[in-house]
Amino acid sequence: MPHRSTEILPHGTGGTRTPIDVVVLAHDQRHVRRKLLHMRSDDVVMLDLKEPVQLAHGDLLLTEAGEVIEVIAAAEELYEVTPKDRLHLVELAWHLGNRHLPAQIEDARILILRDHVIRDMLTGLGAAVRDVVEPFHPLRGAYHGTGHGHHHHGHG
Repeated sequence: MPHRSTEILPHGTGGTRTPIDVVVLAHDQRHVRRKLLHMRSDDVVMLDLKEPVQLAHGDLLLTEAGEVIEVIAAAEELYEVTPKDRLHLVELAWHLGNRHLPAQIEDARILILRDHVIRDMLTGLGAAVRDVVEPFHPLRGAYHGTGHGHHHHGHG
C-alpha cells in the first residue's frame, strides 16, 4: 500500500525527524497538488494536497502514518550566465524575463535551462555562458498563484 501525504513541512520545520526515504524532483516536477511520487527505494507516496504548492529542496512530505519523506531538487543541465557587473545582470534578467524563461537569479549569476538560441542571445549581449549540472530553483512567475511558493538561493 503506498504512503499518503496531505501535508508539507517546509524546509527547516521538521525538527529532528529522520526521513524514511526521498523523492528527487526536477524544477518542473515540484509544482504539485495531487500526484503519485516515486521514491528512491522504488516505493511510492501519493501526495494529495488541498491546493497546488511549489515544493523546495529540503521540504518534508508528512505521511498519514507520521513519517516524513524528504524532497530533493534533482541536478539539471543548465547554463550558468555570468554578467559583467550588477547593471548587466539586470539587463540580462530583463531579456530572459521578456521571454518568460524560468530563471534562478543570484547575486553574481543567473541559471537557466539549456537552449542554444538563448545562449547565442546571451553571449551576443556580452554574458559569459557555461554548461553546469546542478539543482535548479527558478523564481516563480507572477502568473503562478500563491501557495507554499518559496525558493532557495544556493547550490544545494
